[in-house]
Amino acid sequence: MANITIEPATADRFDDAQHALSGGGDGHGCQCQWWMITNAEWQKTSQEQREGMLRDEIDAGPPPALIAYVDGEAAGWVRIGPRTKQVRIGRTRNFTDASQEPWDDASVWSVSCFVVRKDHRNQGLNAKLLDAAIDYARTSGARVIEAYPLDPDAGKKIPANDLFHGVLSTFEEAGFREVARPKPHLAIVSLDLAG
Repeated sequence: MANITIEPATADRFDDAQHALSGGGDGHGCQCQWWMITNAEWQKTSQEQREGMLRDEIDAGPPPALIAYVDGEAAGWVRIGPRTKQVRIGRTRNFTDASQEPWDDASVWSVSCFVVRKDHRNQGLNAKLLDAAIDYARTSGARVIEAYPLDPDAGKKIPANDLFHGVLSTFEEAGFREVARPKPHLAIVSLDLAG
């Protein structure tokens, strides 16, 4: 049985963050900056620049993500933090037209990105990362967590690289409720932490 631990993405764990973001999918090239900048800014940045942006974000704190370790090796990543800081979410019509939460409310947090290295998939890491993200948001003062998972059961083939949103069933199992369905395969889910 593998030993799985989850830790905040702090400055002393930057190399671990890089390892977690590599090993399959778009994580290494994206550097988990997709939601943090506008599309115009994204088009103008290189992978090296996005890595610098992530380093600056982690160095400044608080931790913008959590890292999953399997037997001491960085194996997965989840971005969790105030939705107001994740600029692209507030510019995505599928979300802005359907969210039930005010867009300027910093107590609304978002889980927006998962990355799991190929060699550590199918071990339930997304569910463990999500559980840790919920705890982290709760202890950090979040009132609500919102997420935008995909539903592979909706009849549309979803490329593996698009699953960085997370999968609907993982969120439902963690207690999130679906609040909107902007597209047949795209849901908005919410978890109230105030109760």
